[in-house]
Amino acid sequence: MTATEPAQPGRPAQPAQPARQPEPVVLRGLLKTPSYRRILLLCALVGIPVSLVCFWFLAGLHELQRLLWESLPHSLGWDGPPWWWPLPLLLVGGIGVGLVVARLPGAGGHVPAAGLAVGGASTKVLPGVVLAAAASLPFGAVLGPEAPLIALGSGFALLLRDLGRGPATPQATALLGVAGAAAAIAAIFGSPLIAAVLLIEVVGVGGPQLVAVMLPALLSSGVGALVFTGFGRWTGLQTGGLTVKLPGPVPRLDAADVGWALLLAVVLAAVVREALGAGQVVAAFVAKGPVVRTALCALGAGVCAAAYALVTDRSPADVASSGQALMATLAGDPRAWGVGALVAVLLCKTVGYALCLGSMRGGPIFPALFLGAAAGVLAAPLPGLGVVPAVAAGLAAAGASVLRLPVSSAVMAILLVGSPGMTPVVILAAVAALITTELLPGPRRQLSG
Repeated sequence: MTATEPAQPGRPAQPAQPARQPEPVVLRGLLKTPSYRRILLLCALVGIPVSLVCFWFLAGLHELQRLLWESLPHSLGWDGPPWWWPLPLLLVGGIGVGLVVARLPGAGGHVPAAGLAVGGASTKVLPGVVLAAAASLPFGAVLGPEAPLIALGSGFALLLRDLGRGPATPQATALLGVAGAAAAIAAIFGSPLIAAVLLIEVVGVGGPQLVAVMLPALLSSGVGALVFTGFGRWTGLQTGGLTVKLPGPVPRLDAADVGWALLLAVVLAAVVREALGAGQVVAAFVAKGPVVRTALCALGAGVCAAAYALVTDRSPADVASSGQALMATLAGDPRAWGVGALVAVLLCKTVGYALCLGSMRGGPIFPALFLGAAAGVLAAPLPGLGVVPAVAAGLAAAGASVLRLPVSSAVMAILLVGSPGMTPVVILAAVAALITTELLPGPRRQLSG
């Protein structure tokens, strides 16, 4: 019996046409395709120069930040940056970012309040991305280097393709862009595994098609990681990698750990959600006058850092930075931080984070991870909780809140704390944070491809 379409007035019923099923992408057949094999080889080769470029980019940012926040204050006779130090630096950085946004193609890269973008890279925006990052990150913007690094990796991979007159098909462009982004992600997070898992969730496809996309990414990130780490040892330069070394033995999880971790995840998700929402409001404000308003918002972030230094008598760099270097110090010696200092850094850094999300250029992940780690250290003395599960849960919750990618956030947290035994609490915290983030009213943008 043949199915029929509903009859229209004045027209007889017509047999329904069978739905066309999309042809499956067979991995074996794809690997036999010469064009795909050429792209695969090109992606493997691209990982080497992209990682070298990423290395020098990160090393340059790190050295400039050390010059501005350590060497220059010491040369002027201070033991460290005085409380007012972030005010002129962030003002200058804000003016620089505003000029890039107003006058260069690509506006210096995407606004970090919109999430972390992977895809849509272009060689035309590379100068603006590099200049905006150089004006933001070393001068004290409360952002991380991951977003400009991903844009640099993708754009540079396409630039190499153009210089070598490689294939410019949509498939080649997409795969090369993903491969360059994967090499950059592996460089900044120190693991090709994070790059692979992150891109799996971003691509959002399955089966052989997923493998076809991931093969170039894995090749590029794996080769790039070897070059990146080896070049770091050869030169002796530092790039400010993301590491967390927790003290003491890893405890065994119990009911108290899980209960407090879930509560911590919900609170962190609400805070990060509000920061992202405030960042989008700031972005709308800045768009009406990029130069002046970017400078004002950057100066506001400097005021947060200066106020923190005045209240706690600690360095303003605790607030005016991405937090990636401070995170290891915080987790490694949590007793060096009093309750007042932890509360102050959480409040001031959250406000500075929101201001920079909408005005400066950088990535949203690193400051969120620092907030998660700091909240974990603050919550660690709660009955039945400890530093290791609290920090692990904080990292997972903060990552899931800002990325909306639970698996990537869980893998990232487990690798950072270096403790597979924390996997249950990490997964529960990531899921709880994601559910809270999605249910609360506010911004719903996520990492996009």
